[in-house]
Amino acid sequence: MDRPSYIEDHISQIPALQLLIKMGYQYLSPDEALSLRGGRTSNVLLETVLKKQLEKINSIQYKDKEFSFSDSNISTAIIALRELPIQDGFIMANQAFFDLITLGKSLEQTILNDKKSFSFRYIDWENPENNIYHITEEYSVLRSDRADHYRPDIVLFINGIPMVIIECKSPKIKEPVEKAIEQHLRNQQEDGVRSLYLYSNLTFALASNEAKYGTTATSKEFWGVWKEMFRTKEEERLWESEINILKHKALPDNERTVLFKERFRKVRSFTVKGLPHPESSIGIVN
Repeated sequence: MDRPSYIEDHISQIPALQLLIKMGYQYLSPDEALSLRGGRTSNVLLETVLKKQLEKINSIQYKDKEFSFSDSNISTAIIALRELPIQDGFIMANQAFFDLITLGKSLEQTILNDKKSFSFRYIDWENPENNIYHITEEYSVLRSDRADHYRPDIVLFINGIPMVIIECKSPKIKEPVEKAIEQHLRNQQEDGVRSLYLYSNLTFALASNEAKYGTTATSKEFWGVWKEMFRTKEEERLWESEINILKHKALPDNERTVLFKERFRKVRSFTVKGLPHPESSIGIVN
């Protein structure tokens, strides 16, 4: 059997990248992403981004005044995120992560000579615009107790935390979405890259205009088919209008340059049209 070409493998990946950049995700090349995690493939958090964002979205309101969290408390919060209780099991560690990002953490600090506990958050759910969103590809992660790596196709970050992992397959192969799911499940084995999937809230399997989604450790038979749901025809019409606008929106010049600088020959040989949700991502090879 002939191996699918590089171009065919990117029928799903390139439009997905383009779409998410248009939606507001800032593109990081694999080298840039590696730099932001200290040059270590064993580290999956973009800690440079994380520290800056935690300082930005957290403050202490006390006696009608605003105070910053101490550097030591910022470090404590990062350590809590970095050192999830994997000794309690993969699923329990993922649950601990979910609790951290949804409930936050309580940290003690002395303010005006009063030592009290204050709420600390990792994501600003009330004001999403205060968070920062990144996207990268071929995210190389060192396997557990191994010297080699796995490289998920696309990873999405919120405040430097890898919360969505996407595997893309060519529609030219047999059962491409199922193979993408199998790759996710392989990655989550003990000798895989569980260190990355600990932080995953969503995993997607894409193949051009087909997609399924699951969460960490979701068995193959329980992955769901991605569908858009509408309460009214008017809601559907507005959604389609927004999709059309987004589809034709130009990529920012700087991100287009970074995204395609190594791909000009490959991209020139085929045309990609993308719609913004996995079920409708369409790739056309000329």
